[in-house]
Amino acid sequence: MQDLYEVLGVRKNATLSEIKRAYREKVKLLHPDISGDVSHADEFNRVVQAYRVLSDARQRSIFDESYAMRTTYRQKVDSFDYYKWLSEREDEESRAKLIFYTLMHQKEDEAVAEFKRMQMTHADFSLKKWFTRDDFMDFGYILCEELAIRGEYYDAFLLLEQIIQMEYSYKYFNLFFPEVIEFTLEILHKNIDLTISDELALDVYERALDLNFGRKEDRFFFKKMSEEYRRLGDYAVADICLRESLK
Repeated sequence: MQDLYEVLGVRKNATLSEIKRAYREKVKLLHPDISGDVSHADEFNRVVQAYRVLSDARQRSIFDESYAMRTTYRQKVDSFDYYKWLSEREDEESRAKLIFYTLMHQKEDEAVAEFKRMQMTHADFSLKKWFTRDDFMDFGYILCEELAIRGEYYDAFLLLEQIIQMEYSYKYFNLFFPEVIEFTLEILHKNIDLTISDELALDVYERALDLNFGRKEDRFFFKKMSEEYRRLGDYAVADICLRESLK
């Protein structure tokens, strides 16, 4: 997690006026329409995101608490072999934390393998139970990407579903959220039909209908559900879904 105070160049206890002043100065230097230089687009976006968080009292409080926890976490990791300690524990919380720890330390294969193992051995396994909302959304999205790379599209979608529902309830990703939606729709359009079983595909499309992607996408989901039901031999329901796709 990046230090947003450092991004704006202000102290941790900066007043709102100081934050606004620092933001205006940064914008003058980085905004492409003002500076005429488009090479600082990423830095400009970081500044905008930092300002949005730090200028809002609630979001600033959440960031302060989360950043302090991560700092403490890093200090603990430095003092002993945290990876070894997690690896030797079998409780669900430790295994969940091991998944995200390995994911963020260039051990992506191990993270995905452990995630799959926990799902197979623990019917009610849930990552979000053991993390703050923000951490689950950040690390969960990265895990989704790794799952998709390995062809685990069903699991990737289920995680994305949770992330999207969280974002709807309280905005966190903001500017980044369209990328989350685009990634999810790409999986739904390209990696579900004829890639996973018909039963799992139906589950995915039915869940997708509840994610408010819009009527155009809902028609696509109903069309795919019609095809899945037809392959399963349920022609009556297939016809119902087909009619829904034409509305």
